[in-house]
Amino acid sequence: MTPGFVYVLGSRRRRDCRTYVGWTLDLERRLQQHNDGTGAKSTRGRVWVLLYAERCGTGPEAMSREWHLKRDRKFRAMLAGALRS
Repeated sequence: MTPGFVYVLGSRRRRDCRTYVGWTLDLERRLQQHNDGTGAKSTRGRVWVLLYAERCGTGPEAMSREWHLKRDRKFRAMLAGALRS
C-alpha cells in the first residue's frame, strides 16, 4: 500500500489568513499544484505554504484524517496564527 498524507496549507494576504486541508499521495507535487493554480479551485490565485503534514498508512486513512482536521477549527486557527507573526 502507498502511504498517504494529510496536510494543512496556509496563505496570507495583508490581514486575511486562510487555511486549506487536503490529502494526497505525493505531498511535494500537490503543494506545487496549489501554487501553480492547478490545485483545488478554492486555492487558486494565492501563494500557499505548508503548515502541517501527517503521514498516514494509506490513502483512505489520509482521507479520514482530512475529514477530522477540516472540522478542527481550533487546530487550524492555531496554525494560521503562525502566518500572522
